[in-house]
Amino acid sequence: MGKIYVFDHPLIQHKLTYIRDVSTGTKQFRELVDEVGSLMAFEITRDLSLEDVTVNTPVGPSTSKVIAGKKLGLIPILRAGLGMMDGILKLMPNVRVGHVGLYRDPDTFEPHEYYIKLPKDIEERDLIVMDPMLATGGSAVAAIDALKQRGASNMKLMCLIAAPEGVGEVQKAHPDVDIYLAALDEKLDEKGYIVPGLGDAGDRLFGTK
Repeated sequence: MGKIYVFDHPLIQHKLTYIRDVSTGTKQFRELVDEVGSLMAFEITRDLSLEDVTVNTPVGPSTSKVIAGKKLGLIPILRAGLGMMDGILKLMPNVRVGHVGLYRDPDTFEPHEYYIKLPKDIEERDLIVMDPMLATGGSAVAAIDALKQRGASNMKLMCLIAAPEGVGEVQKAHPDVDIYLAALDEKLDEKGYIVPGLGDAGDRLFGTK
C-alpha cells in the first residue's frame, strides 16, 4: 500500500491558511500555491540519490554532491495542476513536463480525458503528478491510469488538500503510488467538494466561475 505523507512544516501550514481563506484574491492565491509547490518539492525530492563530483572552488578542489542522473518528470493534471508546476520548476528548471487534461462530469463526478502530451521517454522517468485537490480521487486515478497505459511505472502524487475518500480511491486503484499532501481534510460534501477545503482550485487560480 502506498504511503501518505502530510507535511507539517510551519511555512507550508502558514501559507495554506491563506490559500484556504475566501478573502484571498486571485493574484495572492496564485503566488501562495506557487510557493507551497516549491516548499513541497523540497520534501518530495528528499529521497533522490546523490553522487560525488569534484569541483574547484576559489580556494581549492572540493568533493561535493550532485543528483545522480535521475530522470524526473512533472505531470500537472489540467487545469488546476498548472498552479503547482512553476514552484517546482524554479528548483528544477531542466525537468521535463507532460500534461494530462481531464474534466469532471458535474452530475456523476466521473473524469473524462480530453488531452494528453508526455515526454517520449516517459517510461524511464520518475514522475510527480500534481493536482491541488484530491477529492473523490477519480481524476487522480484516471491520470495515473493514463500514464501507466503509456509505460510510466514510478509515480508520486502531490496535492495541496485531500479528502479521506479520495486518498482511499487512489490507494485502492494504485497501491504503488505514494501520496504527498499539505493537509488531509475531514470529508467530501454532497457536491464532491472537500470540507473545509478551499473551494474550486481552478476557479480561484484563474479567476473563473
